[in-house]
Amino acid sequence: MSDPMRIRAQAQGDKTTVRVLVSHEMESGQRRDAAGKLIPAWFIQNIQATHDGKVVMRAQWGPAVSKNPFMQFAFRGGKAGDKVVVSWVDNRGDKRSDEATIA
Repeated sequence: MSDPMRIRAQAQGDKTTVRVLVSHEMESGQRRDAAGKLIPAWFIQNIQATHDGKVVMRAQWGPAVSKNPFMQFAFRGGKAGDKVVVSWVDNRGDKRSDEATIA
């Protein structure tokens, strides 16, 4: 299991901005190890965020995304004290879900 994501969510009027630092190795499958063997691909395929059970952001990623990627998005309708849940699934079937409270 990977390390927890670092999530910050801040309400500014009717807009909520969410910043996420995802902890994942994100191997492209094109690099080689010291012995010259290909390192197998290992990357996040799907990531989404929910607020009050409603999906507010959904993305499909591939092997071109960097290690420990940062993402930022905004949505309307969040208020201080609400929870935002960010979840991902990678190409090996590993999953992670973390939540943050909107400030």
